[in-house]
Amino acid sequence: MRQVSANTTITSAAAGRYAQALFELAEEAGEVQETAAGLEKLGAAIDASGDLARFISSPLHDAAIQAKALEAVVDKLKCGELVKRFVATVAANRRLKELPAMIAAFHDLAARARGEVRVNVTSAQELTATQMKKVSAALKAALGSNVEITNDVDPSILGGLVVRAGSRMIDTSVKTRLNTLKTMLKGM
Repeated sequence: MRQVSANTTITSAAAGRYAQALFELAEEAGEVQETAAGLEKLGAAIDASGDLARFISSPLHDAAIQAKALEAVVDKLKCGELVKRFVATVAANRRLKELPAMIAAFHDLAARARGEVRVNVTSAQELTATQMKKVSAALKAALGSNVEITNDVDPSILGGLVVRAGSRMIDTSVKTRLNTLKTMLKGM
């Protein structure tokens, strides 16, 4: 499970267009699952390495150097030829800082094609298998479709859950409840 970073990525219009183009290419080639798996590996590497995340988001590096470095990372992770060409195009167009958003948007498209909704659940501790099943069942009933859950861990929420499904968010975290109470008490 991933740790939540301070600068959570929001999908830009450009990231959505790049993801859509990659999805269409993967669909034509019959490689949606392979491409999703390759992007998952790349996304995990970016999440795990602060240096890599800073490298791709820095405009100070030459595009050719960034492309070469990312090509080596993609090769080492065995992400596949389509992902390799995609990353090279993104680097050549100086859009590497949006790569995490592109990866997330691709996964959303792939989930939608499978009839699923991608849901991000943030908790103070990693959810157990039993908790994940209960959350999954509740979300399936609430959303009316199958769900693919990503569990992020953010100890600062203290307890409860923050659930994001597309543009909808439900925040039942202890941190938010305490902040609300604090605001109410200031108004007295």
